[in-house]
Amino acid sequence: MTTISAFMIDQHHHCDDLFAAAENAVADGRWEAVSDDFNRFRRETAHHFDREENVLFPAFEEASGMTGGPTQVMRMEHTQMRGVLADMAQAVAGKNGQDYLGHSETLLMLMQQHNLKEEQILYRMIDQTLGGRKDALLDEVRELAASV
Repeated sequence: MTTISAFMIDQHHHCDDLFAAAENAVADGRWEAVSDDFNRFRRETAHHFDREENVLFPAFEEASGMTGGPTQVMRMEHTQMRGVLADMAQAVAGKNGQDYLGHSETLLMLMQQHNLKEEQILYRMIDQTLGGRKDALLDEVRELAASV
């Protein structure tokens, strides 16, 4: 049995690995690989955000009564990261390694700070608040990922 935290932290690590693969491909000038790797990273990151925004955050907000707290901050940070991902996509389309690496540095900083807050604070709160529903929530998270 896994916790919600463990599952979501594994997703962070998966996205981190995809991010690194795309960045390495850019550094090596392998633009076909860049496109594939970046698109996979972007897609998996979007799935991760969807899992949180459409399943975990609403369930936590309903159970805890907190609607303007940590989940609101996480949603705002997701929006910020989506903007940087769009900039990175433009750099990929233009095969501009310098722009890509500049945007990826910004995204890395945002992701590190964001993930730390989720992993050290929010996911723990979610486990405490929703632990009794974890199996059903994890099933819903997995189903959402399969349907996207």
